[in-house]
Amino acid sequence: MGALENGKYRERNQALSQRVEELTQENRSLRDALDAAEEANRAKSRFLSSMSHDIRTPMNAIMGMTAIGLSHIDEKARVQDCLDKIHTASAHLMSLVNDVLDMSRIDSGRMTISQERFSLADLTHDVAVIVRPQAEQKRQSLRFEIGEIREESLTGDPLRLRQILVNIIGNAVKYTQEGGSIRVCFGQRPAREEGAVWLDFLCEDNGIGMSQEFLERIFLPFERVRSSTVERIEGTGLGMSIVKNLVDAMGGQIRVESEEGAGSRFTVALPLPVARQERERALPAGASVLIAERREDRAVQMETCLRSGGLRPVRLEGGMEAVTYLTEAKYEDRMPCALLLGQELEDMQPLAAAAHVRQLAGREFPILLVSEEDWAQIEYRAVRDGVNAFVPCPLFGSRLLDTLAHLIGDSGENADAAGPRDGDYSAYRALLVEDNELNREIGVELLSMTGIQVETAENGLDAVEKFAAAPAGWYDVIFMDIQMPVMDGYEAVRNIRRMDRPDAGEVWIVAMTANAFVEDVRLSREAGMNEHVSKPVDLERLQDVLCRRLS
Repeated sequence: MGALENGKYRERNQALSQRVEELTQENRSLRDALDAAEEANRAKSRFLSSMSHDIRTPMNAIMGMTAIGLSHIDEKARVQDCLDKIHTASAHLMSLVNDVLDMSRIDSGRMTISQERFSLADLTHDVAVIVRPQAEQKRQSLRFEIGEIREESLTGDPLRLRQILVNIIGNAVKYTQEGGSIRVCFGQRPAREEGAVWLDFLCEDNGIGMSQEFLERIFLPFERVRSSTVERIEGTGLGMSIVKNLVDAMGGQIRVESEEGAGSRFTVALPLPVARQERERALPAGASVLIAERREDRAVQMETCLRSGGLRPVRLEGGMEAVTYLTEAKYEDRMPCALLLGQELEDMQPLAAAAHVRQLAGREFPILLVSEEDWAQIEYRAVRDGVNAFVPCPLFGSRLLDTLAHLIGDSGENADAAGPRDGDYSAYRALLVEDNELNREIGVELLSMTGIQVETAENGLDAVEKFAAAPAGWYDVIFMDIQMPVMDGYEAVRNIRRMDRPDAGEVWIVAMTANAFVEDVRLSREAGMNEHVSKPVDLERLQDVLCRRLS
């Protein structure tokens, strides 16, 4: 009996000890959770304190410059300066708001990654156009390099990819001193999964760098480098946390190496499915192509691309050399099939050389500009001077060869058709659908600046009725708000697309809305819209949409 009682006693002790251990573990977990919550609250408090300053700074600039402009309304130069500063401050304020909203969606689990076909060449060029002006303002050397690229047509979320790349490169520009250098490199390697590749991205700079202590917290929300060196640099401290979440959601990897005073190095690897695309490219085997480019690295890139397409490159460094070469070639009946004008010539500007060549070689001779320039800024002059097409840098081989094949394939009478338009849309008509009176006024004014004729509708139902009452083909493009009374934009588009008339499925419909997240872009496309323009509306973005639709 005593042994039985001793056994029960030991069992009770063991059960009690196990329960004590469980309670101890629970208390430890609760303590850790409490510590984490308190640290998160402290981080959010620091963030709100910083954000209060960061938001008030551009707001102060906007309000202050508005007051100054109004008080000097008759001084055009002074008002122009105020407007330029208001525009800069507004763009900065918008970036702060976007970061906060993005982080909110990530925290709530509402972030989604879309899957759509995109061009790696287009994505890389877009990123370069966005970040290059920031580097130029600080007189930095920003170099883009293209390594081995196996596939250029990929499947993924180009908007989120661009967000990742712009954030990392933008930080490199921000935290690198004036006159510093930044190197960006893209490459690919095969993935284990068939029909996919790893996209490798590298960004390294010789900027201020980061301490090892901060590197451990770099991907945490609300964290920013705290140093007297960067005390005037503004931001939310959310950018790298957003980048990390996006990379993780895409199944990728991100790594950062840095040392204070010695710069930083970010590497990102993302697995992306290949969007198979049959390419038919007719190029005259062995034909010569003249290259005019002073920069050795750029010329070598172009020569490599041409040889891969079975063409024979002939390289010169100056504009007058090119003109002399083409003069002799024309006389001897050995003209190359095209001219590739680089960004730098040793004796003249590339567009001046284009004008000389066009006068010499005639209207049918293909001239391609291969450059890092923002095409939208130089398009009018380039076309006037005789450039047929533009190939952006960083240079992708398929882009160059496809453009060449398109121009060489033209029989001559269509050569000018390959060139861009002059941006005159006065022959076209747009319907602007917007319920807010002030936004409608702004939209009409912005669209009118492009020359396009504008009609308006105050809600979705009004838009449907106006479209139904108009003759077929009356509207060339419809700009549709989403959140409206009576009938929202999604339903209005569905109603238009269901109409039994020839232009119902063809009319270009563009979402113009404050619903600016990736999910909103996806929903607008599912409803039947062709493009998405987020508010506040950027005039250059508006012109880009019109150019691609109406040119």
